[in-house]
Amino acid sequence: MKTSDFNFILPDELIARYPLNHRSESRLLCLNQNRGINHHIFSELPTLLNDDDVLIFNNTRVIPARLYAQKKTGGKVEILVERILENAMAYAHVKANKSLKLPCTVVLQNEVEVTILERSDSLFKLQFHTDQCLQDLLSEVGTIPLPGYLQRQAEEIDKDRYQTVYAAQSGAVAAPTAGLHFDQLLLNELQQRGIKFGFITLHVGAGTFKPVMVEQIEDHKMHHEIFEIPPDVCELVNECKTKNGRIIAVGTTAVRALESAMQGKDNLEPCSGETNIFIYPGYHFRCVDSLITNFHLPRSTLLMLVCAFGGYEEVMTTYQAAISSGYRFYSYGDAMFIRNNS
Repeated sequence: MKTSDFNFILPDELIARYPLNHRSESRLLCLNQNRGINHHIFSELPTLLNDDDVLIFNNTRVIPARLYAQKKTGGKVEILVERILENAMAYAHVKANKSLKLPCTVVLQNEVEVTILERSDSLFKLQFHTDQCLQDLLSEVGTIPLPGYLQRQAEEIDKDRYQTVYAAQSGAVAAPTAGLHFDQLLLNELQQRGIKFGFITLHVGAGTFKPVMVEQIEDHKMHHEIFEIPPDVCELVNECKTKNGRIIAVGTTAVRALESAMQGKDNLEPCSGETNIFIYPGYHFRCVDSLITNFHLPRSTLLMLVCAFGGYEEVMTTYQAAISSGYRFYSYGDAMFIRNNS
């Protein structure tokens, strides 16, 4: 397939630039296998699940990864930390009004100097000249890295609403947005129904927003992300499979982690490391049975994954139905539930 096959036109007014007042008030479009679509409110999710379903959440926590700095000549530099390394070093995306001559040193708002050492593909390697833990430094001077399509700076509301209520493991530079619709009241209701939860970690990278720039999708170079699947989740998933229950991934990031771990295996086993799995139509899913996800950017790897899961024609037709029905798109937008094996 070609990248242009995954294009669609979205009216600007359907981009959700701010969250709703309450998380679970979002709309939920259900794509039912062989049975068309239905429209719901996200708080109705418990009525759409079976008693033996298992929800798998990504518990990554977004770090305040966007930093603003100045060159010693006065030019402005924007840094988006992608991954923290040892010895006060990091990989980051760097933007400047003029191309950088490496190595070069810039100064953060708190006077900490940062040397931009070298470039590897789209990332730069940075050395922070501080004894402070980089997580603490980011908390002091960093801001929440909202995606560019929101066309605004992070505000106070984003400190809370651009995190899931169950975020626990710091390391992401983008939220696992399907999880933003769950509030504690809804989680409590699901647990009272007997629905089981599993929590994995995949630290979402900025590459998740990167459009595919090549026409042949197989030529796209996928970004790497760190993930971990603990033993208790493996037990939960494997038990569910033996009972013919559904594994429902909350978000494409949960899909990427679970499917990465299942490569070449019949059962899910504990694992951690990096994944650059690229899922597009034709992929055979080994772990995930149903998917809760937001509406994604055109020409994106996330849309390709969703089309692989729900069927290309079905998903692209559903996207047009969502646009016609005024659904809100992207990170702060509404959700979609692909109910396979329901």
